[in-house]
Amino acid sequence: MVMNVSVVIPTFNRKFILEKCLKALEKQNLNNIISDYEIVVVDDGSSDGTPSWIRDNKKTLPHVVLYEQEHGGPALGRNLGVMKSKYEIIVFIDSDLIVLEDFLVSHVIKLSSSWKKNNKKCFTYGSVINTSNFKNPENEKYKLTDVSFAYFATGNVAISKELLLNVGLFDTSFSLYGWEDLELGERLNNFGTRLIKCPKAVGFHWHPPFDCGQIESLISQEKERARMALVFYKKHSNLRVRFMIQLTPIHNFLWEMLCLGGVISIKNLFPLLKFLVDSGRNRLALEIIRIPLNLIYVRELRKLI
Repeated sequence: MVMNVSVVIPTFNRKFILEKCLKALEKQNLNNIISDYEIVVVDDGSSDGTPSWIRDNKKTLPHVVLYEQEHGGPALGRNLGVMKSKYEIIVFIDSDLIVLEDFLVSHVIKLSSSWKKNNKKCFTYGSVINTSNFKNPENEKYKLTDVSFAYFATGNVAISKELLLNVGLFDTSFSLYGWEDLELGERLNNFGTRLIKCPKAVGFHWHPPFDCGQIESLISQEKERARMALVFYKKHSNLRVRFMIQLTPIHNFLWEMLCLGGVISIKNLFPLLKFLVDSGRNRLALEIIRIPLNLIYVRELRKLI
């Protein structure tokens, strides 16, 4: 059965990496499995020239359809993208994901075969490999730190548009960083939707190498994540969500213990982090700083509760 696909991508000030994302999507092998596809880009009020760049390059981006909105966050952007999409299969990716040439076909084969068994109450979840290699992101190898236990994360999923509309789209009250996709996942799970792993649909998630200048923004991001976690919990006050957002005594004890009650802090780690960055071990520095960052998140969440 030949299928059609709508790829939905919200973006905000990511032109430099969005260019790679869209060019990779324009190189898809359809293999007589996909008849047509569109790339629905929703610009979320970017100030870096993203919309004009897309319009100026229409000849080399024939599948791209551009919509613009005032800055309102990725949930609002994805909702607009879904409502404007033409086709039944919706693929969500982020604007900093670079995919391989068989990406869409891999999702479609897995999803359409699963529809016969699950009456469309399923979605496929592809592989995401994190990388800081801007020039050749596809050279990155799969790592232990790339393993994800998320049920529904919009970095790389394919799902029926009909199912999305039945369950409801993204909750736009998640206006800050985090949780809007997992909250939709909670509704999908309650609806009896099955997660189908699709490891052949590989995407390389690019992010800049960690440096100490990012610390303040990372701290702000954790505080935003805590605020949105509270929104999530107020909508779904169950034990599963408490574990997801780390709102349990176990998590409090774990992170306080790992950080020795705050002795292991970003301030105290700064000389080590700077040394690692200066010596080119940015990835190790990032893994280390995630420990006190998570303590900041857990403490902020406790304060909000």
